[in-house]
Amino acid sequence: MAPHVLNVDPIKLPELQKNKPNLGGATTQDLRVPVKAVDYTDDLSALPKRDIIIFSDFDGTIFMQDTGHILFDAHGCGVERREILDEQIKTGERSFREVSEEMWGSLNVPFDNAFDVMKGALEIDPDFREFHDWCIKNNIPFNVISAGLKPILRRVLDEFLGKKQSKHIDLIANDAAISEDGKIWKPIWRHDTPLGHDKAASIQEYRTIASSESEDGSVPLVVFVGDGVSDLAAAREADVLFARRGLRLEEYCIENKIAHIPFDTFKDIQKEIINIMKEDTKKTAGAGKPMHYNPRANFWRKAIKKKNVPRFVKNSTKEDKMHIWPEAFTTTNKEEDIDVSKDSHEPAEA
Repeated sequence: MAPHVLNVDPIKLPELQKNKPNLGGATTQDLRVPVKAVDYTDDLSALPKRDIIIFSDFDGTIFMQDTGHILFDAHGCGVERREILDEQIKTGERSFREVSEEMWGSLNVPFDNAFDVMKGALEIDPDFREFHDWCIKNNIPFNVISAGLKPILRRVLDEFLGKKQSKHIDLIANDAAISEDGKIWKPIWRHDTPLGHDKAASIQEYRTIASSESEDGSVPLVVFVGDGVSDLAAAREADVLFARRGLRLEEYCIENKIAHIPFDTFKDIQKEIINIMKEDTKKTAGAGKPMHYNPRANFWRKAIKKKNVPRFVKNSTKEDKMHIWPEAFTTTNKEEDIDVSKDSHEPAEA
C-alpha cells in the first residue's frame, strides 16, 4: 500500500550531585542570569510593551521523554540497537539523517497504535499548560523547533493540551509519510542536508512573528528553552537561556561559562521572565535594547524576517558558522562547508 502524507496544520529534574573540585581557595563563578526579586504578578499588561519571543525544544524539555525513543524501543529497532545508532551519531560515524532514517524505518506499527504507546509513556512538564496559557494571555509567541516528526508532535500536543490551546504553538519540524498499515515510516526532511532539518534554513521559512524591531522601535527579548547540548546552536543566540536543571545543557553551560538560568518546571521560567521584564522596565522603560541583550540574538531577530537569513549565513565568519550550526559546518574531512543559503529563493549575493 502506498504511503500517504499525514498533513498537520502548521499553525528535565534534581540538581546533579557532583563532588566539588579543589579550587585552591578560589570560588566558582555563578553563571546564572542575575534577576532581582520583585513582587510577583503574572500580568505584563501594565508594563511598557516589549515584544518577547520564546523558542523551545520539545523532547526532554516540554515532555520529559523522547517521543522517538519510546516508539523505537517498543515497535522498532529496540533499545540495544537504538543506543548503538545514537553512538554512531555522537562519534560522527554516520549522519543524523542516515541514522534517523534507519530508526524510523524500523517501525512496524499503525500511527494510532504508536500514539497509544506514546500517550501512556509521555509525561508533560507539570506547569507547561499554565505557562502556555500565560503566554497566550500576554500575546507571547511560543514556538517549537524540533528534529522530530510534525505529525507526532502535533498529535501529542493536541492530546495533552487540547486542540484549542495546541493551535497556538507553531511547529518547525520534519513531516512524514506513514502507510495506513504502519509498515512504512518515512521522514520527509525539511532540507536536503546530512541533518535533514537545518534550523537556520527552517527559520527563513518560518512565518513572521515579529519584525526585527517593534513598531515603537524597541528590540524584542529572545528566550530559548532547552535540555541538551544539541540545543546549543539555538541557545547561544538567545538573550535569555533556560536550561533544564540537572541535564546536559546545564552541565555544558557551567563547564563552558555560558550564562543561563536553570529551571525545574515551566513555572520557574514564567516567574523569571516576569522578573526580567520588570527589571527591564525599570532600566529601559521598555525602549531600545532589552536589559539582557545578547548581540548574537540578532540572528533570531533577523531570521524571522525571511529574506535576511541567507544573507546572514553568507556573511557569517566560519567561526560563527561552526558555533551556530556545528553539525553543518564542522567537518572531520576537508569537505566544503554546507551552503545553507542554497535553500533560499533569494539570489546569493556577490
